[in-house]
Amino acid sequence: MTLETTGTTDVPAPEAGPSGNYAASRLHLLTQEAQAGAPRRAALARLTDTWLADLHQGAAPGADGASTALVAVGGYGRGELSPRSDLDLLLLHDGAPDADLAALADRLWYPVWDLGIALDHSVRDVPTTRETARADLKVRLGLLDARHLAGDAGLTERLRTAQLADWRSEAPARLPDLHRLAAERTRRYGELPYLLEPDLKEARGGLRDVTALRAVAASWIADAPRAGLAEALATLLDVRDALHLTTGRATDRLAQEDQPQVADALGLLDPDALLRQVYEASRVITYAWDVTWREVSRVLRSRQERSGRPADGAPPAGCASGRRRADLLGDRPPLRAGAGGHA
Repeated sequence: MTLETTGTTDVPAPEAGPSGNYAASRLHLLTQEAQAGAPRRAALARLTDTWLADLHQGAAPGADGASTALVAVGGYGRGELSPRSDLDLLLLHDGAPDADLAALADRLWYPVWDLGIALDHSVRDVPTTRETARADLKVRLGLLDARHLAGDAGLTERLRTAQLADWRSEAPARLPDLHRLAAERTRRYGELPYLLEPDLKEARGGLRDVTALRAVAASWIADAPRAGLAEALATLLDVRDALHLTTGRATDRLAQEDQPQVADALGLLDPDALLRQVYEASRVITYAWDVTWREVSRVLRSRQERSGRPADGAPPAGCASGRRRADLLGDRPPLRAGAGGHA
């Protein structure tokens, strides 16, 4: 029998207990004004990596925990830790006994909860992880950023190699689903450059779109224009960092009442200057998104024509701007992708 668990938990912060050194170091890092932006995110990820690796080493069965591996996925896997980001963790195993896995998971998850850090966690073996990713596109996207933290590095590499091959094989059928998810987000959250209180993550032109562009690039079907994209991503991440620090909350919504403090934290003149910077970054991401999906549509249509039969999945829905909608949609009814409300 294979143990599989998964969950998302956000527990209020009690005393730090045995993880006090990490808590103190984390607090010191987050209050250092001299180290902000990408350097602070990288330093926070390194600090957290070391803490979790020590927890795993002390808790894992055997001298080196060879039957298990602790893996960072999603935003943590990319090293994009904002002050209030949750930790996305996978405890990977190779047929370890259920009782051992349950005990190990408790010794890993509880110290995280004890510090009040939100945790998205799962315990799976490699075959179960691959099956779950085939069924759940969001799991697949998180695994594309899988990064080894502790334990058996070979086990992590097996998963990374297998799931990347899985993604490249299934991408022609699943990229349209990825585009539809983005269209649904647009309907719900709107287009970031036109919002007074934008959601930095979910709105069109936000952080989720950059993650999706990475997935497209990993498929080897198309790649996004690189000019300005890294800088635009860094801008949105910097704003989110400041938003977390000034509000003390894990939020991606840049509310009007928070904008003066965020602008001040970033050394900007006023909220108008802050929004201009956010809008400019979002437009760069939106441009990269539109160009990329036009190329995805072209490649998938070309493959369909060469094969002489329908592709394993419909062509992507039209981009929210509406350009080349007929070409992108083919015979499918159009998705209404650009009428998101203000979230």
